[in-house]
Amino acid sequence: MPDDVPALLEAVSVSVRFGGVQALSDVDLAVHAGGITGLIGPNGAGKTTMFNVLTGLTAPTAGSVRLDGADISGWAPHRRGRAGLARTFQRLELFTGLSVEENLVAAWEASHAGAVFGRGRAQRRARVAEVLALLALGPVAHRRTGDLPTGLGRLVELGRALCADPRVLLLDEPSSGLDAGETARFRDVLLDVVGRSGDGEPAVLLVEHDMGLVMEVCDRVTVLDFGARIAEGTPEEIRADPTVQAAYLGETVVA
Repeated sequence: MPDDVPALLEAVSVSVRFGGVQALSDVDLAVHAGGITGLIGPNGAGKTTMFNVLTGLTAPTAGSVRLDGADISGWAPHRRGRAGLARTFQRLELFTGLSVEENLVAAWEASHAGAVFGRGRAQRRARVAEVLALLALGPVAHRRTGDLPTGLGRLVELGRALCADPRVLLLDEPSSGLDAGETARFRDVLLDVVGRSGDGEPAVLLVEHDMGLVMEVCDRVTVLDFGARIAEGTPEEIRADPTVQAAYLGETVVA
């Protein structure tokens, strides 16, 4: 990522303590417009805690969160969502009794002021149709999401996030439960989502244990271990970093 590309979303010296547990310690993280930033580390490293801080579900003990330069540390989650932050979860969080299309409609309405009262119906129809086409979900648009296999469910969850018209898209282990073919499809969709707008949005923050996927799609990678940032750089730099190898990646991954 070039030095002159601005950080769209930033965590600045963020620390989080839960009782006697230091979940994050003075962590800096930057998500740049037009790119995909990876956030990796072993289980318990603090990745999901950082997601929760960025989206307002967890208040930091110290530090701040900035969106496009503005301090949003005191903003509630719904306000951050309306400002352009959208996330997925490690476990699928779908309205399983609703159809695929109804899930996307609900996401659009929740993220646009007045939509539940009928405002913006034309825009809603257009955006939902666009996302269905982008993710090739048209053939299952009227199926109940609870009846879908995991691979399609992951795409529906991505579609819901996209229907919020995000400026920054935070993806928490989106390849979990996917086979190799589904992961490859997800990779292609993700690259398409980031590359198609031309204005650098949505930027993506990706938490992922599939190192092949991370190394293929990410422009920059931040590595956490025991709540501290131990490395940050390009995928090539991270792959060669002996500290990262010792903490997480292992020789078989980085060879």
